[in-house]
Amino acid sequence: MRHETITARRNFLKNCLASAVVAAAGDGISLPEAAAQSLTLSKSRVVIAQDAQLRGLTPTVDSRRMLNLLDLAMETLFRPERSAGEAWRKIVRPGQLVALKVNTLGGRGLSTSPVLIDAICERLQEAGVRAGDIVVWDRSTEELERAGFHVSTAHNAIQCFGTDQLGYEDDLVMYGSVGSRLSRILTEQCDVLINVPVLKDHDGAGVTVALKNMYGAIHNPNKYHPDGCNPYIADLNMLPEIRSRMRLTICDATTACYEGGPAYKPQYAWHYNALIVSQDPVALDTTGWRIIENKRAAMRLKTLEADGRAPGYLATAADRQHRLGTDDPQRIETVEVGLGAGEQPYVKRS
Repeated sequence: MRHETITARRNFLKNCLASAVVAAAGDGISLPEAAAQSLTLSKSRVVIAQDAQLRGLTPTVDSRRMLNLLDLAMETLFRPERSAGEAWRKIVRPGQLVALKVNTLGGRGLSTSPVLIDAICERLQEAGVRAGDIVVWDRSTEELERAGFHVSTAHNAIQCFGTDQLGYEDDLVMYGSVGSRLSRILTEQCDVLINVPVLKDHDGAGVTVALKNMYGAIHNPNKYHPDGCNPYIADLNMLPEIRSRMRLTICDATTACYEGGPAYKPQYAWHYNALIVSQDPVALDTTGWRIIENKRAAMRLKTLEADGRAPGYLATAADRQHRLGTDDPQRIETVEVGLGAGEQPYVKRS
């Protein structure tokens, strides 16, 4: 029954996807145009939610504090909504298939935290999404297991597995410089895509956060690393199958790296103990770049630009051809919130 439902949904989406991307967004505007117009009317909000006590006296993230930090981030991002539950109901509806794209390249040291994913799944279910309609995924089942995830394909529970279990689509999808086959998890088991990357330095692109995490959704990411991954990252995120499903980015910055990425090198990792949340992936990545640069400065390292690794793909993602978000600091509202030892939140805006 589950397979038949997914197959029917897949065929429907394939027939309608192109029209969905160019259809009227309430008043005859295409979805990309509507997003661009929205960005010109208001700033893109990026929330940095931090808890210095997230780990307590141990290296392990505390699950209760993580859930509280996630709630604070969501409430702040979607304010004036009065609760995290109301915020989640703006993202998902009962009956939708929700895919959480994690990043597990760095193993247990530098991957999306299973504790964070557990918190997100708890809130999704409270918002009315069935456990069996949630899938946690990355390119490889082995990498998921190595990062500490419990692999499951049970249809009545939260599923967790890699694209290697279902494979990639037979046909290429193309935009600009990119021609790739997409993960069948994305095309068959996803109405709503929630991106859950890690805050990392990248030896070629400069930084890898939200936008580059979509390299884990295609069969040929190795092809798109020249020239600092520019314009490939921007072009990849323009694919309708990705752009039309993307709803939210929750960046795991509990452990981040400022040099030597994207692999885990413990000498360059630090406990930032934060979540970075936004619906604008370009603004989020721009904010992540600033955080990494601040850490590099504190560690007396030269800037990414001086190192020849400034993330030029962000300007491409924000240009008039792509309009995936904004990289203009004047159009980014950064809200820093946090929990103290007594879990009393504080707020700082910039």
